[in-house]
Amino acid sequence: MAQTLPELRTQIDALDLELLTLLNQRASLAHEVGEIKRLDGSAVFRPDREAQVIANLQAHNSGPLKDHSLSLIWREIMSACRVLEAPQRVAYLGPAGTFSEQAAIQFFGGSMSRVLCVSIDEVFRATAAGSAEFGVVPIENSSEGVISRSLDLLLNSPLHIIGETSFLVRHNLLRLAPSLHDIEAVYAHPQALAQCQDWLTTHLPHAERRAAASNAEGARLAATNPAWAAIASERAGSEFGLHIASYAIQDDAFNRTRFAIICLPQTLAAPQATGNDCVSLIVSVTNRPGAVHDLLVPLKKHGVSMTRFESRPARSGQWEYYFYIDLQGHPSQPHVAAALEELHGLCAFYKVLGTYPVSE
Repeated sequence: MAQTLPELRTQIDALDLELLTLLNQRASLAHEVGEIKRLDGSAVFRPDREAQVIANLQAHNSGPLKDHSLSLIWREIMSACRVLEAPQRVAYLGPAGTFSEQAAIQFFGGSMSRVLCVSIDEVFRATAAGSAEFGVVPIENSSEGVISRSLDLLLNSPLHIIGETSFLVRHNLLRLAPSLHDIEAVYAHPQALAQCQDWLTTHLPHAERRAAASNAEGARLAATNPAWAAIASERAGSEFGLHIASYAIQDDAFNRTRFAIICLPQTLAAPQATGNDCVSLIVSVTNRPGAVHDLLVPLKKHGVSMTRFESRPARSGQWEYYFYIDLQGHPSQPHVAAALEELHGLCAFYKVLGTYPVSE
């Protein structure tokens, strides 16, 4: 005989109390771990350790919870426990409601201390100066390609990448009224405007497109004028009291953005191998025939896969370029170490941007 709704709710309430007891036990153990780390000076935040915890749980998950949901739940549990050791100050592009904030929460959990910045440059400055321990910056979009400013700043920055996170980006048209009528201007970050240009041309051909420092800043501006709209997240809409006039207006249904987690090496060294890792590099070669081809030879020779290859002008006036490369693996693996050593010998400029676990 099927159980009644009150019976099911009684069981859920009992399980919730059990979960609360277990979570507090976990938090007590995390506090003890924090005391040990304080004594030996080791890092509070270990992205490799947290990635392994989640991977282990997913390997033992028999449902009905989805692996992605399990990951989000445990990120929050670990974040709440980690703050008992020491809160992480995390810088990202503000104001509240940006996709960068969503990425920061997805990686660090909601218990982090937030350092909102007005630009990607400010995220780098705050993290390098110690105002924040970590920074979160967008580095690649599946529709528009690399975020050029982030790559340019990584070239000369003392910061390195210790993690990444990515998610499907849903752009919504937000405004004070729940309709598309009488919209004179649409505000958004230039990347968002580019990712929605076909929709805007079709549905709002006469509306002026205006660039904002961030999508959330565009939402803030849209909240000040009924004739203005913004392209931003649902979170930004809630933050500024806006209606969703049209949902998911991005031209690419599978629009995805990847974010890098950056910090000073003395804040956190390169994470240890997890079995699913990435090495990011910036290199340049002398301008001679076959130079770029030669970069690929050590990778093929040692069986190392390249997952990204981007070029950026060196701004030297000599038509020279820097190449941004992502490799699959970890430098602790012999074949990766051998490939990196040979690659280094071929380069006029060589910098490891970071070694980190690959996001799910």
